[in-house]
Amino acid sequence: MKLSSHNIELFLAVVDGGSFSAAARALRRAPSAVSMAMANIEAELGIALFDRGAREAVPTPAALALLPHARLIAEQLKQLHLHVQELSQGLESRISLGIAAELDHAPFLAAVRALSQRHPLLDIEVLTAPQDDVLDMLHRGRISACMAFAGGRINHEEQFQLVGSDALLAIISTQHPPDVAGRPLYIEELVNLRQIIVASRELDLADARPVVGLSYWRTDSLPMALSMVEAGLGWGNFAASAIAHSLAAGRVRRVAFKNTGNGLVVPIHLVWMKDRPLGMAARSFLQLLNDAA
Repeated sequence: MKLSSHNIELFLAVVDGGSFSAAARALRRAPSAVSMAMANIEAELGIALFDRGAREAVPTPAALALLPHARLIAEQLKQLHLHVQELSQGLESRISLGIAAELDHAPFLAAVRALSQRHPLLDIEVLTAPQDDVLDMLHRGRISACMAFAGGRINHEEQFQLVGSDALLAIISTQHPPDVAGRPLYIEELVNLRQIIVASRELDLADARPVVGLSYWRTDSLPMALSMVEAGLGWGNFAASAIAHSLAAGRVRRVAFKNTGNGLVVPIHLVWMKDRPLGMAARSFLQLLNDAA
């Protein structure tokens, strides 16, 4: 015999209700019909599932062995029915999201996790790359939306929503020579120090404002850029939340400036294309990002 979803529903109702009459009330069926249906299931399976000698329906060892699997299948069926309903209402079967490598990933991933809990069967792809590459993927249609720092100019092909902000901090290694790392600087002095930046492997910088140094080295990974700064290879200008651990561990320090502050606050946007409006899942993701902001 192959157990059907109705058989599993009936089995769980008796276990959870503790009696055939309680299961009958939950299922809105006559107690005799529930008892007879369960007896038919037991006969076809060739095993007893409940001890009928007691006043209550006591699960047998065989029933207890089947119980966790039955619950798992019931939950999967529930999710499947819900997903079918969501698909009929316009939910995407798959969504691709991007995040700029320069950003702290924690808020983004928290929203992804919440989205997966809201839509358990939704297929979610997450891509990360330097900001110029992520925006290029967006324009090519590779991703539905991306989280990125606000640019210096508004691209009229894009639509965006503010979802947060972060401060860009100029940092330097504690291994740097004391004449640089150990004293306040004029911001102009950074021009003559090598800068470490996160940038595309192939694309030109769309926004060169963060580049201060006349000499700079590029990498496409924020962890690598931070490691390069920690190693004393140059200074960096990175999102405060993404470098908090390195600051707390004393591997880098904020540059103290004589003539200005250190910590330019930059808005963070979720960006998508005007000619490709957000679908149901992407709108849910945007809402979750806003709720967490």
